Amino acid sequence: VQLVESGGGLVQAGGSLRLSCAASGGAFSSHAMGWFRQTPGKEREFVALINWIGDNTWYADSVKGRFIASRDNAKNTLFLEMMSVTPEDTAVYYCAGTGARLLPVRDRAQYEYWGQGTQVTVSS
Repeated sequence: VQLVESGGGLVQAGGSLRLSCAASGGAFSSHAMGWFRQTPGKEREFVALINWIGDNTWYADSVKGRFIASRDNAKNTLFLEMMSVTPEDTAVYYCAGTGARLLPVRDRAQYEYWGQGTQVTVSS
């Protein structure tokens, strides 16, 4: 599975941004899909996870209530709706796919497929 993120950019604090992740070359609908983020000098951290069908989601406490993960299996696309963003949300955001069957999975080591990342910068 190849993953390509898009939608990153510069946004003001309090604003919104929608990230997309287009999948190709594999069975997108058979993978649970996650979002991670990373800032310089820090480990890549879990942000959100959505199951295969898209009817169950999990979030990091830092984004719960502000971010929404969704997916369109017909279009092989994953989304992350980011709302009420803060400068602390500034990071490179990655989508990732896991074949794990017991969810949630927050450990990045259990994700087999990764996109190249998209930069999100929140100005204060």
